Amino acid sequence: SDESPSARTNWFDESRLIGVPVAPFPRWLVCSRCRLLAPISSGLFEPKVQPYRPDKTRYVHACGGKVSPGTAVPARFIVACKQGHMDDFPWVDYVHRDRTGCQGPLVLYEVGASGEAADVEVKCEKCNAHRRMAEAFGRENQKNLPSCTGRRPHLRDSAPGGCDEPNVRPMLQGASGAWYGLDVSVLSLPKETDLLGQLVEEHWVTLEKAESEGEVTFARKIGQLKGLSKYSDAKVWAAVVKKREGTTDADEPENPKVPEWLLFSNPQSVPAGSRLLKLRPVDPPDEYTSAFSRIVIADTLREVRALVGFTRIESPKDFDTPSQMPEGRRAPLSRRPPIWVPATETIGEGLFLHFSEDELAKWMGRDAVAKAGVECEDAWLEWRKAKQLPPTAFPSMRYVLLHSFSHALLRELAVECGYTAASLSERIYCSAPGDEEPMAGVLIYTAAPDSEGTLGGLSALGEPARLGRYITQALERAALCSSDPLCAEHHASTDRTLHGGACHACLFLPETCCERGNKFLDRSCLTATVERSDLAFFRA
Repeated sequence: SDESPSARTNWFDESRLIGVPVAPFPRWLVCSRCRLLAPISSGLFEPKVQPYRPDKTRYVHACGGKVSPGTAVPARFIVACKQGHMDDFPWVDYVHRDRTGCQGPLVLYEVGASGEAADVEVKCEKCNAHRRMAEAFGRENQKNLPSCTGRRPHLRDSAPGGCDEPNVRPMLQGASGAWYGLDVSVLSLPKETDLLGQLVEEHWVTLEKAESEGEVTFARKIGQLKGLSKYSDAKVWAAVVKKREGTTDADEPENPKVPEWLLFSNPQSVPAGSRLLKLRPVDPPDEYTSAFSRIVIADTLREVRALVGFTRIESPKDFDTPSQMPEGRRAPLSRRPPIWVPATETIGEGLFLHFSEDELAKWMGRDAVAKAGVECEDAWLEWRKAKQLPPTAFPSMRYVLLHSFSHALLRELAVECGYTAASLSERIYCSAPGDEEPMAGVLIYTAAPDSEGTLGGLSALGEPARLGRYITQALERAALCSSDPLCAEHHASTDRTLHGGACHACLFLPETCCERGNKFLDRSCLTATVERSDLAFFRA
């Protein structure tokens, strides 16, 4: 054909109507030319839609005429509350201080070059009322803002029954506190002890619909049972019947880390042919045989992470598990209770270090550790009180030790394993001997969405000779920080930060790595520092 490609293109084909439907928020816009501040519903802004370029859709203001109208951009400030609600900033009431019925028009402009709230001012051009945005920020200025409206813009409705928060909090559009994902992460563990049972578990999406051995045969013929070729249809069907009869939710543990701990503590229970979990126990390094009971190399593991909601202002990492997050502060993903949630599956590798219970008991029995635990618990209770949260048990100095060691070792391994620190993650297994299942272990792992998983750079560092060298280097780095003596002198009660001697130069990790938001850390629990040596677990 002599037609050009552009001539043959059908711009009105339905396949070209791509994209995600959205609702504009914030609904208050600012003209980038004349600084007019008004809601979309005022009719002062005109939508400009380009049929063939939906990504260039925008609102414009006719202040510059039809030739060069001003582009309208969302207002920088919004308000939110701890219960997950969000709304437009109350511009009219704020600038008029609730003393007049004037409705504007309003303008939003900057009186300085810093871009800070102190240099941003909103003004009513009709009555000349004006106010700086700095008067909306800070605990002492909360009285300048109204109560929460209960609006949920992501669901396009308001919370049933409204909201009982007395005052909303201002924030910048796009601030990190506007959305914290509330997700549940678990490692995929085999429920069966035999290889056939695990393979049936992996193919359960297909096999759960089978009603007879003949349907198993049919599924095999169409290529849906790869990996089961060495088992006959009769054996596969028998395994399906066994799993179906034994399926129950009654034995599901409240803490998903407990079955993970039991499996890492007994790696021999995992069949050698398992595709999704391959564990290999090795001896602890010679110089740390008293500190660790066992080391387990996870050559392959699978992590499943599900998004169950989100929070605003408060991070879920302020809590030990998502179940501890108060129900009223979880923002729902849908108007109705969901029957499914978004989830991701990644395959990777890791190192598991099992601490010696005898050595931990000796360490916990020291007077200095007990005294430090009381100070940390007081700081924890004051922190929760300041955040208006009910008091809960302090995670214990046992957790502080495990968490600090995890951070120190993870930072050291990131230098050698070929993965960045942000791509590594930790799982802390901690519970006291008086609990049903005492736990004291650390899992450092990485995972990727690729079907083949990761490249083995992390698990290769678990061999005794190499791991011992990295633990020694981690402890040496923890002994002295470039921010000492200020870092070593820091206490958990200072600034309500809930950490002792720890900072970005020595123990802090990226947000994606740490399961508790860089809280409950103190390198003096690991080794002697310039401030104190009576807490050190690893003594020279």
